Amino acid sequence: MVDFEQSISIREALSKANIQPSTVIVSFEDNILPHSSLIKSDITLNVITVSSGG
Repeated sequence: MVDFEQSISIREALSKANIQPSTVIVSFEDNILPHSSLIKSDITLNVITVSSGG
């Protein structure tokens, strides 16, 4: 959970939660959101870890 008083980007919220933005995909109501999207109110986002291998 990340608390903020003003609008914040998803990228900033992830960083505040100590999550590397490059390692996750964020969605809300089955829609993938760009990390540049602004959060303006209380919402719950789904954070999915991206896995890659070789």
